[in-house]
Amino acid sequence: MTTASPARAGKPPARPAALSPIFAILINVVAVAAILSAALATYAHAQTDAEPVRMAALVRPGDMNSGALLLPSKEPGFYVQAPRLATDVKIDVTGPIARAVVTQRFENPSDGWVEGIYVFPLPELSAVDALKMRIGDRLIEGRIKRRVEARRIYEQAKQEGRKTALVEQQRPNLFTNSVANIGPGETIVVQIEYQQTVKQDAGTFSLRFPMVVAPRYSPRPVIQTVDLDGGTGWGVSDPVPDREEIQAPVLDPRQNAKINPVTLTVRLAAGFALGEVTSHYHQVTAQDEEGNVRVLTLANESVPADRDFELSWKADGTTPNAALFTQTVDGHDYVLAFITPPSIRPENLARKDREAIFVIDNSGSMAGESIVQAKASLALALKRLTPADRFNIVRFDDTFETLFPAAVAADKENIQTALAFARTLEAEGGTEMLPALHAALVDHHAGDGGRLRQVIFITDGAIGNESQLFDAIVDMRGRSRVFTIGIGSAPNSFFMRRAAEIGRGTFTHIGAVNEVAERMDALFRKLENPVMTGLRAELVGGTLSQVSPDPLPDLYAGEPVVLAARMRSATGTLHVSGRFDGRPWLVSMDLEKAAPGSGIGKLWARRKIASLEASRYLGGDFDAVDAEIETVALDHHLVSRLTSLVAVDVTRSRPADENLNSAKVPLNLPAGWDFDKVFGEPEAAPRRASLHKASTQVVTLMASAASPQEAARVASRQRQSIILPQTATGAHRHLALGGLLLLLAAMAWLTVRMWAKTAAAAKKQAIDQARRDQLRLPW
Repeated sequence: MTTASPARAGKPPARPAALSPIFAILINVVAVAAILSAALATYAHAQTDAEPVRMAALVRPGDMNSGALLLPSKEPGFYVQAPRLATDVKIDVTGPIARAVVTQRFENPSDGWVEGIYVFPLPELSAVDALKMRIGDRLIEGRIKRRVEARRIYEQAKQEGRKTALVEQQRPNLFTNSVANIGPGETIVVQIEYQQTVKQDAGTFSLRFPMVVAPRYSPRPVIQTVDLDGGTGWGVSDPVPDREEIQAPVLDPRQNAKINPVTLTVRLAAGFALGEVTSHYHQVTAQDEEGNVRVLTLANESVPADRDFELSWKADGTTPNAALFTQTVDGHDYVLAFITPPSIRPENLARKDREAIFVIDNSGSMAGESIVQAKASLALALKRLTPADRFNIVRFDDTFETLFPAAVAADKENIQTALAFARTLEAEGGTEMLPALHAALVDHHAGDGGRLRQVIFITDGAIGNESQLFDAIVDMRGRSRVFTIGIGSAPNSFFMRRAAEIGRGTFTHIGAVNEVAERMDALFRKLENPVMTGLRAELVGGTLSQVSPDPLPDLYAGEPVVLAARMRSATGTLHVSGRFDGRPWLVSMDLEKAAPGSGIGKLWARRKIASLEASRYLGGDFDAVDAEIETVALDHHLVSRLTSLVAVDVTRSRPADENLNSAKVPLNLPAGWDFDKVFGEPEAAPRRASLHKASTQVVTLMASAASPQEAARVASRQRQSIILPQTATGAHRHLALGGLLLLLAAMAWLTVRMWAKTAAAAKKQAIDQARRDQLRLPW
């Protein structure tokens, strides 16, 4: 759309022609018709130019003589046999560093050639640095490439019929592994390796291995005005542009046995005598070895991938309060330091009054065990407040509401009202988190410097629009600090950690009802006690060039300082300083006494990339930040948002006359989730059609003797169980058509408005001319 240029100074505007508005309308109509025709032509072209599907590779439910998982194909009435997956995980813990090897076995049970795509999670701070593809006795090493280049290499190899694997990062904790040209009945083994630091909090060490990606709610694209040269126009803004990449088929646990078995072994060499060791959600067996080493394996040999694995341990005696490691790579020295500040007894600390804003997620994904954990956590937090505190509650699903118009005193009456409100909450609907976050961050007492303002977010984080939330926190946080509580068996830990970091708070995981009291108590200690602020690192007797994270974050009770640094030479004394409860704090560490470590350079690079990614939400030169991320990732052979690992076989395996079907590996619904509450029943909950969580109909035939009629009935029942506009026919076309119609309406409205303004201007010009003629003014 263009805007009229202003008339030249000193010269009256020319009188508009009477037919110009009509021409404007005709031009707009013709333009929209052309756009509509182009869109339909493009859609038809995309449909007809799709890679042809060889019918022999597709099946109907009645064709199967044994149990199989079937995914809908592009051919109506036909299905593709889903690739089968088994995963083996080996984690070696050495002091505060964990190195993991994840082996994924892709099996093609069909009689056609398949590309398998697996959407899988990893720890949000994992440095993924190795990809190996095993074909028979041959092992093919993956190479790190720029993301676009890696995708091009993969697609070319796939088209040429060569076996190939591609690992891409969709989020720091969410990856896809694509494996192409798996032959009929063939198995391809892919190994992925990563490194991470162990978490430490109040003397407890822990690591978490996520096993399943939870379905994520993605808000719909919206049509909005955009700034153009010389005016404004219309465009479609998608808050989750990669929604297709982060989705995967999800099994209905009521009608399907759980799949994707996982075997897991942890070799724990903590560096000190072990005390209590706890596996929080899986039964394990333990065997002690020499040197204070303990090997833990799953008691049931394998488990379905439906919930995170978490292991924690404590020292038998005094917990080390500092650790220092170094490594030299390509002429640079890297340092990794862990420092635990001294603790102060709570009675010796000055308590500040608080304004606590609790945001609780009661969307459909929280149904089942999660909403029970969330309500119990909220009740404990409310009872912990004192009458001098203020509070409010914001609850959200696809709507939101606040309990009080503004924060109120935490007196007995208001607390009882809040507890009653919490007891009535039920989990249903979508996860429209952004409006609730906006409401929580509105500070009605922004000038109250004598009170801490804390926003406590209780959610599973099952969303795809994390960036929108991060932007909102940066824009609106003011004096507020944001604390996140990850609820359920498979929370979005990336969202939890990054939201807390940007919000200058901290995050907590609660995965079972029996953990609520202990973990909320640990969170209360952080909320109620002063933070350590103004942390700085400097090297005396040397040069400290790059520290990560930068800046060092504030610390809460029990948290250690964890920093990684790169320098020319690891000599001198490392000083870490800050202020705690208004008093200065300093610790010094001699780098010459550091222990040698492995993978320190990669851990520095991963933390550097995380810091750079976080800086994007604070503004600045995005292109320069992306260039630095890409350079760091390529130099250290790491997967990132801008780099991927790709492995390609040199020989062709798929014959030229054989076509290739593509299918995503189905996922289990996370343990404790309610399928109906997430995906909905068409006859019981019409508004569930607005849910954008990922699911695809999956048909399971459990009995080899099932008749074709029975198989068809099972398939029909499952086809009716899910309404998903994204995976049903024509969703994108309907969205495009709706957008074009809205654009047409907007153009018509603007044209009519322009016509009215033109007529009014012409009328005013005529009146002014008549007055000038009457008064004989030389205008």
